[in-house]
Amino acid sequence: MSSDPDPKESASSPGRIACVLLPRFNMMGLVSLLEPARIANYLSTAPLYGHDFHAVHPGEVTASNGMTLTCGPLPEKLTRDDLVIVAGSWGAEHYADAALISWLRRQARMGIRLCAVEMAPYVFARAGLLAGRQATTHWSYLAGFQEKFPDVLAAEQLFTIDGKIMTCAGSSSATDLMLHLIRADHGAGLVGEISDNIMHHPVRPANAPQRKTLGRGTESLPPGVAAAIDLIEANISEPLAVPDIARQVGISQRQLERQFNQAMGCSVVQFGLLLRLQHARVLLISTDLGVREISAASGFNSLSHFAYAFRKCFGRRPSEYRQAWPEQEDAPTWPGTLSKYLDTFQVNRRMRT
Repeated sequence: MSSDPDPKESASSPGRIACVLLPRFNMMGLVSLLEPARIANYLSTAPLYGHDFHAVHPGEVTASNGMTLTCGPLPEKLTRDDLVIVAGSWGAEHYADAALISWLRRQARMGIRLCAVEMAPYVFARAGLLAGRQATTHWSYLAGFQEKFPDVLAAEQLFTIDGKIMTCAGSSSATDLMLHLIRADHGAGLVGEISDNIMHHPVRPANAPQRKTLGRGTESLPPGVAAAIDLIEANISEPLAVPDIARQVGISQRQLERQFNQAMGCSVVQFGLLLRLQHARVLLISTDLGVREISAASGFNSLSHFAYAFRKCFGRRPSEYRQAWPEQEDAPTWPGTLSKYLDTFQVNRRMRT
């Protein structure tokens, strides 16, 4: 369902890209989609693509970085050669009102190509466009997406193409998606020139992973540590005991603990706890699940233990964290990263030695 499109002959008239923007959309994802099309026009003897901006409520729409774009109403005269991009980021689902849902369903019935970027797959899922389909969203929200829409085949990859319905994780993956679409429209030669111009090599396939382990790169980790991290991530709701992890990795528990401390600056148990807390943090702001449900889904047997660990890590109780993003703020509160807390372990360890 997510295989790369096959090239086809060039269209005789410019293709229209209708961009539907939701409040707080990610500007990087939008620009990453549009720039390859702009470069395609620059390299061609005639314009190949045009774009315009739309919103449920016409007027200025503010991106998550504070920049604004002026948008017209939702377009009604689309053709099957057009491409609709729905761009949404933090809180995208909150802007999925009845008018937008109805409009999306109507375009889908007409066979219009529809693409949801970053958090906009939440809107597509709400509209029923992703049921039984493979779809993706930004990796940091994928767990919440899976919990909320179990009928969607969620996959942590760059983008998906299932007939006329596309989803994209956003940011730089939007460039890969657009280059694939341009290749389908106008061939690999043009895409090669565009890639040279924007210095984007190689063009990644749809099923390429969105991230490396915690931004640190699994290629720099000992194989046993990388394999252990994969196991921990795959068993968030039912954490494995350290001896079980060591046995599955194929090394002794003592070796695993030593390698883990050297590579990550913390114990296997500490790392697993932090990963489960990160998982809980995502569920708190991306789902309507209760705190008790989130505690269980994150592998905690005790609600009080979960609340204590969460507050110790992030400085707020889970219920407070869920309310930590005022409507007037362009970006959500996200106090600290997992790398920060891993670094804290390393500092504490140096102080003890």
